[in-house]
Amino acid sequence: MHQTIATGSFSVLRRLPLLGGPARLVQIVHDGIVGGVYQAIHLTSGVLLDAAAVIEERRLRQAPAQEPGRLATRAHSALNGVFGDHLAATDNRLAIAMTLRHQGTALPLDGGSLRAALPDTGRRLCLFIHGLACDESSWRPRSTAAGAAEVDFARQLQADLGYTPLHLRYNSGLPIDRNARELAVLLERLIAAWPQPDSEMIIVGHSMGGLVAIAACGHAAATGMNWPQATRMLIGLGAPQLGSPLERFGHLVTSALQASKVTLPLARIAAARSQGIRDLRQGPGAAQAHPTARHIAYRFLGGSLAEDVEHRFGRLFGDGLVTLGSATAQAIADDVQTAALGRLGHMALLTDARVYRQISRWVAALDDPPAAAADDRVLAPACAATRPVGRDCVPGASSSASDP
Repeated sequence: MHQTIATGSFSVLRRLPLLGGPARLVQIVHDGIVGGVYQAIHLTSGVLLDAAAVIEERRLRQAPAQEPGRLATRAHSALNGVFGDHLAATDNRLAIAMTLRHQGTALPLDGGSLRAALPDTGRRLCLFIHGLACDESSWRPRSTAAGAAEVDFARQLQADLGYTPLHLRYNSGLPIDRNARELAVLLERLIAAWPQPDSEMIIVGHSMGGLVAIAACGHAAATGMNWPQATRMLIGLGAPQLGSPLERFGHLVTSALQASKVTLPLARIAAARSQGIRDLRQGPGAAQAHPTARHIAYRFLGGSLAEDVEHRFGRLFGDGLVTLGSATAQAIADDVQTAALGRLGHMALLTDARVYRQISRWVAALDDPPAAAADDRVLAPACAATRPVGRDCVPGASSSASDP
């Protein structure tokens, strides 16, 4: 950008009488200095990235007694979210490898090691999948004070309903389909090695994590894998099935920047964002169940910045990153329910107490469907005044989206 602006200015000066020669000499000196400065910056940034990769490689070899701090892990995950496909393509050690984790530690997926790591586990397990540029620490509440409105979903679900919590860590900069295929293979190994026979699993995915889970389930069912048969429910929290307006806006801005030589360098920077981010532009479309996995219950929950989720502002902006229409879209004719909560931003979906109450209600209904139906009938009269046709209300919500 600097060179483009300078070249334009010098071209004007070179056409002026008596200034052409001096301007040409000044430009030569200017270009030499500027080129050297920017080349030094470029080389320094490359060296820093290489050094970080070396440090990461040594850390992995040494197998430290404790994982890096929360800030370091989040920075690592953010880097992968933005440039993860590039890191993976260049075999950079900073590229995150997909792992299943329990209490902050990566789980081995052979039977003996898994039994040793989870000696007291039961038949039930719940997998939590984070979103773009995040990691499993995103599910932990920021406030642990008594009476706080935030909940650790994993711990609470284990305490309330006996589900062993697992978390997925993955490179969110990779294409969603690639992550989905890797997850499908990983879950096949997990279910095969799980200490308890006849295990059952539920999956909770936030944002991109929900899309990865849906795609993994479809891929596994289509290729005859066994783990979808053990999966009872898949819950998407703010999953942009119809795409994210923010990424569509980013694409439009990138296209606009390409229209001028001055802003073209900015367009190249913007275009360097990962394929994982670009996959969120249109989204995969409304979820559809594979014929061999119709037993899986699908649940979709969206948030709205507005208190009333039916307000035009709420429908337009959703949770700030994903619209309600995108988060609650579904084309499944089987067991599917959707819900919406007001006064809730995109990242708050990870820890909000109202979100947990809805999740626990959905999961508990797996064991007692008649009781859940009775709860719906009890709730209906109180919500009738605000409930649109074909919609149900949700405890703790302003209103909700469709529920068959």
